[in-house]
Amino acid sequence: MGVAIPAVLTLVGATGCEGEVPTKQQAKPKDTAAPETKKAQVGKNVWLETQGDKRRVLVNAYVCLREGQLEQLLCRRHTKEHEAILAADVDAKEIHAALILARAEPGSVVQYQPTYKPPTGPRIKVTLQYEDAGKLITIPAQQWVRNAGTKKDLEYDWVFTGSGLYPDPLDPKKPPFYAANVGDVICVSNFEDAMMDLPVKSSKDWEERIYEAHTQRIPALETKVTIILEPLAADLKKSK
Repeated sequence: MGVAIPAVLTLVGATGCEGEVPTKQQAKPKDTAAPETKKAQVGKNVWLETQGDKRRVLVNAYVCLREGQLEQLLCRRHTKEHEAILAADVDAKEIHAALILARAEPGSVVQYQPTYKPPTGPRIKVTLQYEDAGKLITIPAQQWVRNAGTKKDLEYDWVFTGSGLYPDPLDPKKPPFYAANVGDVICVSNFEDAMMDLPVKSSKDWEERIYEAHTQRIPALETKVTIILEPLAADLKKSK
């Protein structure tokens, strides 16, 4: 049979010593540490980075042009370096796959016939990171692209259009060709092959191009740059 504990001893045990005023027990502080950041390689020079519910794509690139008119912000290496600020040794199809893993669903490329329809898709925030004199610089990609007429920074976000896959007519057994690999990875002129494009009319004809490199803001040729592609959450909800 158990022994009953006198009420007075129960009180003393709860307060410490007899006559001591009980104090309210303080709640333990919540763990406010940020979720762990994880990085998984999707392809050569392409990674998916996750932190809790946040997902973004990282692409290793380099500066290949600092001045002149533009067709692209980013092209594939050995394709259109004379018209793009950045180039990367990548398979654009793997950047596409990484964006899907980041919960972005491709929209549609520009249409010219029978009437013009602008590119569509979820907006992608594009950020550039590079080192300058030992300091890490992080800027919106729009600061490297400006309107040739107004001299103002590019005012639009890019959209994930998704390019297209084309079978080899000479060998149907070959894997389809991902069209953006001709060079049209992140464009500032509308192209039917673009993986990412601007959601406004921007001619691909040389004499009508409206965007140029903002030379004074772009570091030296061959500077290594990490391109960060972050789908905007509001658009992801719309695309589901």
